[in-house]
Amino acid sequence: MSSPLLEVEGLRVAFGDAEPVVRDVSFSLTPGRVLALVGESGSGKSVSAMSVLGLLPPEAHVSGSIRFRGEELVGATADQLRAVRGAGIGVVFQEPMNSFTPVLSIGTQIAEAVRAHPTGLHRAEVSARIDELLRSAGLTDPERIRKAYPHELSGGQLQRAMIAMALAGDPVALIADEPTTALDVTVQAGILDLLRRLGRERGLAVLLITHDMGVVADVADEVLVLRRGDPIEHGSVAEVFAHPAADYTRQLLAAVPSLEARGGSETATNEPSLVAAADASRASRPLVAQLRDVAVRYGRRGEPTVSGVDLDLHAGGTVGLVGESGSGKSTIGRALAGLVPVVGGSVEVDGSDLRTARGKRLRELRSRVGIVFQDPASSLNPRQTIGWSIAEPLLVHDAASADSRADHVRELLTAVQLDPSWAERFPHQLSGGQRQRVAVARALALRPALVIADEPTSALDVTVQAAVLDLLSSLQQDFGFGMLLISHDLAVVRQLADEVVVLRDGRVVERGTTDAVLDDPQQDYTRMLLAAAPVADPVRQAARREAWRAWEGVAS
Repeated sequence: MSSPLLEVEGLRVAFGDAEPVVRDVSFSLTPGRVLALVGESGSGKSVSAMSVLGLLPPEAHVSGSIRFRGEELVGATADQLRAVRGAGIGVVFQEPMNSFTPVLSIGTQIAEAVRAHPTGLHRAEVSARIDELLRSAGLTDPERIRKAYPHELSGGQLQRAMIAMALAGDPVALIADEPTTALDVTVQAGILDLLRRLGRERGLAVLLITHDMGVVADVADEVLVLRRGDPIEHGSVAEVFAHPAADYTRQLLAAVPSLEARGGSETATNEPSLVAAADASRASRPLVAQLRDVAVRYGRRGEPTVSGVDLDLHAGGTVGLVGESGSGKSTIGRALAGLVPVVGGSVEVDGSDLRTARGKRLRELRSRVGIVFQDPASSLNPRQTIGWSIAEPLLVHDAASADSRADHVRELLTAVQLDPSWAERFPHQLSGGQRQRVAVARALALRPALVIADEPTSALDVTVQAAVLDLLSSLQQDFGFGMLLISHDLAVVRQLADEVVVLRDGRVVERGTTDAVLDDPQQDYTRMLLAAAPVADPVRQAARREAWRAWEGVAS
């Protein structure tokens, strides 16, 4: 094995006079190998990684030892750190849309990274270098990508462009901070495949920061588990996943939603009689919303984004809507909420068509639909208390007096397992999981017949995700609402949904009971989606990775 490029020993990080947020963390990075830092939000993963390059704010106090190629970085000058950043160690940040400047083209921004480390390249050579970097990141149309602005690219393309920028200085190590969060399963599989290839071809040492144990099983060689700043367990991925020594590691692995059938087998059979009984049970529940031959088009010209979609949503039942980014999942959710113009078909809520409803009746129908958005940090008003955010639907629809609104807010906070006294807190004072609970409470404020949950757990770590999923399931039993679950995470769909509808390019390609579709898919595209979803088992994941590559070729 090669000698380590980066050696971190006894790392401690504190902000101001507060208690250290990272304590006695040690690890090393070796060429061609991937070390995963895992743990819940607040465990110190990103702080540990950013301390390596001196990217923490001035009030951060870093002690211990960080040696890169034998050179000590703790206490290094700005010039010494600048020489390491990019040329020695590249960084791939979590949110590429937030990392790129929106008013500059992708090529302009990568060119800045190229010129940050003088190479003597002329202008034409810089453009050629950018195209080379974009190709190495798996982008087959580099000239178009170079000229594009961030908003003109998909999430997967942006993340690949971010990787290209990180490679601009020919680094020998790479820090990848949650590089696949919120990406759909096929794009995630492609990014992970790219990281593996770069490590193999360039001999990169990779530090992967993630909360997704399936991603760790897929791409990492070693894993370091952190909890509240303390190292809990460190070892090879194969050993830690097969025989976790720490209770906390076992809790993280147990919290991962499973793709396996609820009966316990990933290849469970679906007896026709059982399927028919499930269909009859769903049909007996009251219908809360219905789509028939729905088409949605953005703008006056072009092909519809969504076309020919039929859905039935029943009280107490959940339909899982799955597919890649751009397949039309969120568009269908917005059509059900009356937020996008429907150009064909009908959208019925509580027996009335949203397309023909006007005035008071339209407001009433919209009050029957609650929405839980993907990112609670951006969907809650940062200037208002969480109590105000929960009460806002009551204010908009003039549904209660001031005193009863306050009582209702307290009841909803209790229902989502938050302290009612927190009504006076602001969103920034809550964790990601707590903010998502507030978003659920707001969605239920008007006692809706239908809840649209649009990627409700994609940005949450595994333990928080498990708690939010349990909460949604429990609240559905208590409130009886129907739910449209929009998700790229098939394990989440397995846990919550009764029925699965698979979308591709705005059309339904497969549908059926959850067990029928996920255990015995009939379409190559569905098989490819399933194979792309990582599982928290290194041995099984290696086989699934090969299956994904095979099905990807067939489905395309």
